[in-house]
Amino acid sequence: MQGIYLKFYVQENRRHHGILAYEWLLQEARKLGIHGGSAFRAIAGFGRHGKLHEEHFFELAGDVSVEVGFALNEQEAQSFLAHLAGEKLRLFYIKVPLEMGVVGSEP
Repeated sequence: MQGIYLKFYVQENRRHHGILAYEWLLQEARKLGIHGGSAFRAIAGFGRHGKLHEEHFFELAGDVSVEVGFALNEQEAQSFLAHLAGEKLRLFYIKVPLEMGVVGSEP
């Protein structure tokens, strides 16, 4: 099946409506009926400002990026983006075409 991989990048410690932004994105996706999503924490990176963010062993609260990704059909991706546009939250996203499916059978 053809679909879309929609991913967002947020700073690990960024909050929206009082909760971590990556957790909020996952919660909003679930409320909209999206069937799954994942958050992945970076170990290092830089953004549009060119400042390098790295995780160090002694740090408790991270300043690295979290990638939040969803495998969706085109309509789900458009609906989710429209929903997020209504929030007072500026988000960088990447939308990539993908082929998705399931291999094997359930036990």
